[in-house]
Amino acid sequence: MRDSDLIRVNDLLVTVLLHSGSRWPSKGSTPTAQPVHISLAIPHDISSAARSDDLSQSINYSTLASTLRTCLSPTVASHEEPAFESMEQILFRCFDVLLLHETTSAPRLPGAKIKIVQLKPPLHCKVLAIEGEAAFGPSASWRLTKIDHIVEDLGCNPIIGVNPAERLERQLVRINITVETLNATRALKNWLDFRALTRRLYQKVEETSYLTLEALASFVAVETLQHLQSHLDNIADYNPKIRVKAAKPCALVFADSSEVEITRYFEDYPMELTLASEASSRPDSSPSAIHCAAIALGSNVGDSIQNIELALRLLENPLLVVGDRSTISQNAFVYIVNTSFLYESAPMYVTDQPSFINCACMIETNIPPVDLLQLVKKIEEIVGRKPSFRNGPRAIDLDIVLYDELNFDTRAQEEQHTLDNLNGHLVIPHPRMSEREFVLRPLYDMIPEYVHPSLHKSISTLLNELTLISDDPHMDKVIAFPQYPLPPNNTSPLPGVDPVPSILTHWKYRDSRSIRTVPARTQGKTRLMATLNVTPDSFSDGSTHNTLPTALAYVHEAVRVSVDILDIGGYSTRPGASFVSVEEEIDRVVPFIQAMRSANLATTEDDSEENRMVRDMPISIDTFRWEVAENAIPAGANCINDVYAFTGPQNYPYPASGAAKQQMTEYMRKMKDVARKFAVPVVLMHSRGDAGMNKDYSVYDYSDDGSVLEGVRVELGMKVDEIVKGRGCIRRWNVIVDPGIGFSKTVEGNLELLRQGAAVTADRLIGSGSNEKKRNPLAGFPQLVGTSKKSFLGMILSDKRGKSTEAKDRIWATAGAVACAVQQGALVVRVHDTHEMSDVVAIADALWR
Repeated sequence: MRDSDLIRVNDLLVTVLLHSGSRWPSKGSTPTAQPVHISLAIPHDISSAARSDDLSQSINYSTLASTLRTCLSPTVASHEEPAFESMEQILFRCFDVLLLHETTSAPRLPGAKIKIVQLKPPLHCKVLAIEGEAAFGPSASWRLTKIDHIVEDLGCNPIIGVNPAERLERQLVRINITVETLNATRALKNWLDFRALTRRLYQKVEETSYLTLEALASFVAVETLQHLQSHLDNIADYNPKIRVKAAKPCALVFADSSEVEITRYFEDYPMELTLASEASSRPDSSPSAIHCAAIALGSNVGDSIQNIELALRLLENPLLVVGDRSTISQNAFVYIVNTSFLYESAPMYVTDQPSFINCACMIETNIPPVDLLQLVKKIEEIVGRKPSFRNGPRAIDLDIVLYDELNFDTRAQEEQHTLDNLNGHLVIPHPRMSEREFVLRPLYDMIPEYVHPSLHKSISTLLNELTLISDDPHMDKVIAFPQYPLPPNNTSPLPGVDPVPSILTHWKYRDSRSIRTVPARTQGKTRLMATLNVTPDSFSDGSTHNTLPTALAYVHEAVRVSVDILDIGGYSTRPGASFVSVEEEIDRVVPFIQAMRSANLATTEDDSEENRMVRDMPISIDTFRWEVAENAIPAGANCINDVYAFTGPQNYPYPASGAAKQQMTEYMRKMKDVARKFAVPVVLMHSRGDAGMNKDYSVYDYSDDGSVLEGVRVELGMKVDEIVKGRGCIRRWNVIVDPGIGFSKTVEGNLELLRQGAAVTADRLIGSGSNEKKRNPLAGFPQLVGTSKKSFLGMILSDKRGKSTEAKDRIWATAGAVACAVQQGALVVRVHDTHEMSDVVAIADALWR
């Protein structure tokens, strides 16, 4: 189908009267006369006119131009008519003139594209423009199909750049913005207040000091979207496309400028726009208001991780914590909707004290800021914080870091010049957050693009700037395994709040997203997970360890080679495995767990160190059934390993619809409830139902990293996002991800995941096309990799060497895959042959960790 012919009129100069004014606002009610350029593009088949060379067969553009000038310019009789309220009104008047009036030289036109340029726009920008497309509709009217609002060359002078000289002096930045709206409606007569937007951007950009144009362009996009959000009454069906260009004319000697262009939508900034809309539209006093807040937590006295978990449980029960209904109203609520990773950090300010455990959470609440402060102070008291010197040791510390986009200070105005008088007061945003990596890094995990309300920099920028100049010790991430069974004296401090277990052990691992260079051999050890299948039909060791004596013998051998965790499974996931009922699976695994935890493993006279290590070894329960996990954890398990990532065996495609969606939703809800109740880590694996099926990843061929790798990031990422975000979420620091090697992947797909294992959880954009790209949902999570004895290894040996192997013959093939997983930074490798693989991991760690 060929393109339409077009009749154009370019830059028709017209004088119009605008109530919105030109460089300066109009005086009183008198509109301002000013020049505008109007450009037209009319679709019309010129074939007849071309053959006959007869203008009557075409459209007389002279008549069109004259008609528009007559209809838009003020009349001689009245210097104030016609006058227009906005640029949109001029545009609509043009469409009325062109599409609703027939002349002898211009029959009814099928449609038109019109651009109107305000040549004397408000201060600081070169021009403002509005461009629209319309078509004649079936009801003797015209229909607007698209409208663009354009700001050209808004000149601002921020601090911008990475060079030392650029940090000392402001420089010109040219900003261009286009707000594109599809499926527009004539009901909205004023989409965008140009003057208010340009004033807002000029003032806020001038206050920024970004290192990169990329960050500045994103900031401008957020501010533009927030402006639209706050100035429109109803944006439910309004999803504009925002294009932002940010250029530095002084950046390059031999070029006019350097420039970054981005395209963004409302959904690209969910947290920033949620906070902004709630802050501007809901007063604190409204009992129905839902506000978003960020709370930082820290502890370095006692069982720090237990203290933090208890504080979070109390936070979600404000009515139990604070009995005074004049402080916390009867309908008050707090929901934790996101959490960061858990970090170990060196003490700051006062360094002669133990290291801290730090994290942060995002909450939804209807409690106003000052009352929220009373709640967190009461929580500190219950958890056990004692009076201490400033910045000294503490059992728990909760700081309200952000609350919507609020700038708030309870101190008197004359006392706000110092930070030495904060005790007993609430200042939001927290005034010291920009100097604290232990606050910024957890916030980065959750809201990296959120823009600080007073510093006008994103959390990502603040963290980058701090870590570039900081020489503080590196912060390790922490994953903790709680102690089960609970001792009889482990009870909750408040009725109605589940008791919180103490910590059996914790692992530290390196945060791969740190900006500082980390020597390869300081990244921590790889953890070894031994596999105990108490089933008669496991693919690798069926009926070998499914009796209590043989299972305990395997565990003792694992202890001797310093295995870190034991994975116990009672239901084989190999293709074709026999169905096992929930009751039978429980009966298989719970007795083994109880036996390991039992004090009767040895007599009192001969309670060897090895027996103690068996009793204290962390146990992972390999199950996808919430009932099994709910029984295994109180018996002594410390972790859940779910090959279906909380979505059940019929989990592909995901997300689903109908009955399948209902089933997956129920699996996820139940498993999340169990994981939250017991505060245990979870391993979430990528799978597509039956392990031998669904191996086509061609929909992800767009990725340069490989289609299978991208498929894992997208598909497992969707599930992880649902599990760690929203009401009822589990703690981010309790999640380990497993790329699912051997499950629904070809041999080459499995190798792709091994070769590029680090890219599974890399902090980068994923998705296809600039409009669909987003941050990798798996960014920063620790990985478990399980390759032990899997069939793809046998296929490789058969293909390369003509060697047919059973599972038991793949020990050394497994060794090669395990070494690769270590080199790619896996936190945990899951193996069957602990003696041999412990040696492999030791050498691989020495080489790469």
